[in-house]
Amino acid sequence: MLKALKSKILASVKSKRLNVFVLFLLSAFLILLFNKLSKEYTNTLTFNIKKINVPDEDVILNDSLSLDVTLKTHGFKWLKYYFSKPEIRVDFNKDVYKKDSLFIWHKTSAYLQNTQFSSQVKVLNISPDTLFFQFDENMVKKVPIVLQSDIKFSPGYDRASAFNLKPDSITVIGPEVKVSKIHHIETESLALKEVRTDVLKTVRLKLPQQNQKHKDLKFSAVQTVLNAKVDKFTEGILKIPVQLINVPENVMLKYFPKEVNVTYYVSLSDFNAITAKDFKVVCDFSKTVNNQYFLVPEVAEYPEKVKNVKINQKRIEFIITK
Repeated sequence: MLKALKSKILASVKSKRLNVFVLFLLSAFLILLFNKLSKEYTNTLTFNIKKINVPDEDVILNDSLSLDVTLKTHGFKWLKYYFSKPEIRVDFNKDVYKKDSLFIWHKTSAYLQNTQFSSQVKVLNISPDTLFFQFDENMVKKVPIVLQSDIKFSPGYDRASAFNLKPDSITVIGPEVKVSKIHHIETESLALKEVRTDVLKTVRLKLPQQNQKHKDLKFSAVQTVLNAKVDKFTEGILKIPVQLINVPENVMLKYFPKEVNVTYYVSLSDFNAITAKDFKVVCDFSKTVNNQYFLVPEVAEYPEKVKNVKINQKRIEFIITK
């Protein structure tokens, strides 16, 4: 019996009778759907409130307000409300007025202007007829941006200038209770390896706004640009005179050696510009203790362009002559 039914279906397909039937059924459905959508319907939908042009100095405290709107229109217009979340815009420049600690919106303007619905949509009712927006004054605060990075350079290369962020700070606007707790804004982590050319990267900021609890905060930027000059580096070594400091006037002493070797790391482009006059090595006599006959040399001054400054001599021997 199943074989016979299968044979009949295959025969119908081959004879194109089934194809004609499906086409007829589809045409009938489309005609019925078009007829239904052409008719007018009345329904009530809940519209969320989309606030626009809220003054920067104010923050709206109640975000859960909505409106029940009764509309009358044909089915084609109703379709868009079922496929997207319906919203009503409230323009704080022209749709509200301020009274005490409230912004007040009344449905009269929506009825009279009907700017948010086409002429083919009739607004029959809006409930509630008045919305009250509680607000508070915003706090405006400028905080630094802190770079979070893991940047590794190729052997023999290093940054020849400080990491520079542009902008290096950000303005935060929002309720004082929240803004006052923000002391800096971090970047998203930036990882670079084998760097041997100048760094120029756009880095996004980790904004508290991404958390639903802080969606009422506003920020002047969402990203920053990191740049730094990268150059090939080499090691330099110079003999630097040792200077004694904090030696009492009634004490005379001799010390050795009078000079020490100072090694440092510097870019090739700055290598010839570095001289012994750029460094200062001192021994602080006030740091000696009883029965100690050596001083510890320290680098008191060195150029900003050099890194990893080290003194090869760890001790300076001395004897008191007076």
